[in-house]
Amino acid sequence: MAAEAGETAEQAPARGVGARLLRREDERYLRGRGRFIADMRLTGMLELAFVRSPLAHGRLVRIAKPEGSEERVFAPDDLEGVSGIRADSGLPGFRSSVQPILAGDKVRHVGEPVVACLAETRALAEDLAETVEVEFEELPAVHDMLRARDREASLLHEHWDENAFLETAVDSGFEAAIDGAAAVVTRTYRTARQCMAPLEGRGCLAVWDRQLEQLTLHSSTQMPHIVRTGLAGCLGLDHGQVRVVAPDVGGGFGYKGILLAEEVCAAWLAIRLDRPVRWIEDRREHLIAGANCREHHYEVTGYAAADGELLAVDCRAIVDSGAYSIYPFSACLEAAQVASILPGPYRLRGYRCRTWSVCTNKPPILPFRGVARTGVCFAMELTLDALARELGIAPEEIRRRNLPGPTEMPFTNITNKYFDSGDYPEALRRAVEALDLEGLRARQRRLAESGARRRLGVGLAMFCEQGAHGTSVYHGWGIPMVPGFEQATARLTPDGGLELRVGVQSHGQGMETTLAQVAFEELGVDPARVKLVHGDTALTPYSTGTWGSRCAVMAGGAVAAASAALAGRVRAIAGHLLQAAPEEVVLADGWARAGGGEISLEEVARTWYLKPQLLPPDVDPRGLEATEGYKTVKDTGTFSYACHAVAVEVDLDLGQVALTDYVIVEDAGTMINPLVVDGQVLGGAVQGIGTALFEEMPFDSAGQPLASTLADYHLPVAADLPAIRILHMETPSPLSRFGQKGIGESGAIGPPAAIANAVNDALAPLGAELAEIPLTPERVLRALAAAEARRGPGRGPAGARAAS
Repeated sequence: MAAEAGETAEQAPARGVGARLLRREDERYLRGRGRFIADMRLTGMLELAFVRSPLAHGRLVRIAKPEGSEERVFAPDDLEGVSGIRADSGLPGFRSSVQPILAGDKVRHVGEPVVACLAETRALAEDLAETVEVEFEELPAVHDMLRARDREASLLHEHWDENAFLETAVDSGFEAAIDGAAAVVTRTYRTARQCMAPLEGRGCLAVWDRQLEQLTLHSSTQMPHIVRTGLAGCLGLDHGQVRVVAPDVGGGFGYKGILLAEEVCAAWLAIRLDRPVRWIEDRREHLIAGANCREHHYEVTGYAAADGELLAVDCRAIVDSGAYSIYPFSACLEAAQVASILPGPYRLRGYRCRTWSVCTNKPPILPFRGVARTGVCFAMELTLDALARELGIAPEEIRRRNLPGPTEMPFTNITNKYFDSGDYPEALRRAVEALDLEGLRARQRRLAESGARRRLGVGLAMFCEQGAHGTSVYHGWGIPMVPGFEQATARLTPDGGLELRVGVQSHGQGMETTLAQVAFEELGVDPARVKLVHGDTALTPYSTGTWGSRCAVMAGGAVAAASAALAGRVRAIAGHLLQAAPEEVVLADGWARAGGGEISLEEVARTWYLKPQLLPPDVDPRGLEATEGYKTVKDTGTFSYACHAVAVEVDLDLGQVALTDYVIVEDAGTMINPLVVDGQVLGGAVQGIGTALFEEMPFDSAGQPLASTLADYHLPVAADLPAIRILHMETPSPLSRFGQKGIGESGAIGPPAAIANAVNDALAPLGAELAEIPLTPERVLRALAAAEARRGPGRGPAGARAAS
């Protein structure tokens, strides 16, 4: 509610940066009033279904369409004037590929679109697809990322010499650092391929406007402007002929951060037929064609001194990048990051890492919440625990020994990551204290001594989240999409409301609330009277979109800059009306005050729009609308961080893992809205728990996905979750406008490492250790059986050593 006339700032409720405002957008979502692609209906609209490849690898021999279906069934050769999707990297040695819109000469993964079918309903389109005959010549499938580069492996792209998009190598003083190491541990880690499973799947609706000669693509996307750029290139259209509009988007997580072949196909069909064309992804399509993230393999060797100082880390990492390089992030996004972020927040004397982005007959890999950080956190944190066990010191102590302290900030680590601010040891201390580690250890001992068939374990994970990456970072990683200045427009409406226009797209982050709070901080317009316009390339400034935990920092900074510029013009007009100097005018709670007088922002706006005769003679002719660009002080990104601490119970008979307590101590810098921060962290943590315990898309030797329904692909539900406790720290970043840091991915990074460390802590006395996620009951039981076999007859569990 806006402040009444005469109400002071102290009397008005907090509404700016730091206020715990309820999310404005939830009103329509909770009442079922959101507008998603599936809610859109247009006259003459056709529904699109695809004949998708049943094979992981094969040549197309023949396509036979049903008779009389020429304007309803389209094969690859029908798509005249359409280019495939190409996303090359700027890194040396990157092998280029083209993702076809419809597979032409060969198919390279199960679920790849081959034929497009149109009808008045989706059911009829699917029926039509069933009548299309497609003949394939099956080829050997490359299903194992560890064997993809073998000489005898079938090549996915015949012009390559091996199935690898890219190889990278980093070496920083490694050999000199390992001399005199008191403990050396080597572990092999593996993370499973996952589906992202947003509540709303992908979808698009394409419309051709004959009058404007313009294509409008309504798409459930995180980055409308990037899709527009890619779509124009594939269709051979000018940018002015393409408009991309994102309505309400029901979750993204990176899954909706690319240009889709299905979008290009729908757009071409809409132009060709001059009828609206819609495609809505169903859940089976999502599971078979969208199993596209987090499949990593690591061989890590850690070196430490006798006192626990971490001397060096050596790593060989393979990332399964799937069949194609996706636009705009490319196939090198994950592996290129692995080499640069594996050391995390720790001090190291030496470091060596070699990575491969391999090509397999699986869907192309996409950036999923946390991107490579979830995998590298898993590998690094489990290695630290293994070193601690080898040295006989506590897991929390080895971390405390190697974390930079607050007096070392800003801290530059061994891969030249610039940690802007923070107190990492304090986050660790608070997490250990909140979990009551001492009490848990006592209970753990009692359970072990009693011979109970369930064992208690405690696990920790420290990590950092680099967000709001700038130009130098993405250019250095070789990513073809390089961000620059983020822009925003602020416009005061004639009744004193505020309209904000931003190029980023909200898909659950609450930006309609938080960006209004930022504007309130500069202009004093009640957030309830702020309208956020986003997701429309025709109305908003160009932006690379929503990815990499950048919106609070970059869009927030841009909105602040535009609002501040507008505030200067408001003060000039208000000062004239109040007979005061502009610098004397204070804007707060919808009012301009100076010299004991006050005037509402509505009256200021009304003067500009409707009473120009009252304006000062030197008024700024640009009026009450301002567009400004923003970059952080350094473009290396902000670094939020967290410590996850978890207690688990492991059932030795069933192999089941139960989470009994979970604490997160996180530092997002200045929190624009703590309620939104909590929501982001909790949501991410649930996804991370799914990664740790449940979610896996296995493939057989023919490259077939084996979890094609939600009966087989287990997503976490409420019964799987503990009551997660979040403790906030606020160390403002010196790089951003209000000190805020990116926080959107943080919750998803730590759970696999913390939970796996807790399970290994519970099983260590039995000699069992796990190094692959998810930590399914089968894997737990196999680890226990292997430990028992190593012990042999007559040896008790207390003397067993952990497996390498």
